[in-house]
Amino acid sequence: MQIEGFTLIELLIVIAIIGILASVLIPGVLAANKRAYDTSAQACGKSIQTAQAIAQVDFKSYLMVGTGSGELSRSTDGVNAACAFSDMFVKERSTAGSIVSDYTIDVWDRRGGHVFTLSPSSFLKDALGATAFSSTGGGGSNLP
Repeated sequence: MQIEGFTLIELLIVIAIIGILASVLIPGVLAANKRAYDTSAQACGKSIQTAQAIAQVDFKSYLMVGTGSGELSRSTDGVNAACAFSDMFVKERSTAGSIVSDYTIDVWDRRGGHVFTLSPSSFLKDALGATAFSSTGGGGSNLP
């Protein structure tokens, strides 16, 4: 009488193949997640850039990041909802003296992998002098 079934060798080969496939696919999936979070940071940054352009037209000055009246916050018209996420961080690098004609703001999602630097004339990824990327949000704060 012959017993049918899989041998131990066949099972080990199948497990090895599954392991190899997983080791190839998992890094790609993780990289796709980081790209999605970076895209969210870009959306937040572009909306801040747009809000700043509107402020320059309306008030002849850009807005500092803050909670007060006349400051840029998550409740400012035109700021993307992505900016309100607790994983999204901003760092205002402008000074009160320069905000009339210029601004520099760094934006990043702690789950992503890049810092985006905004100014009136540029939108740069991992620019020189930008706030160092931090997976804890260190160096920045949530948009008020």
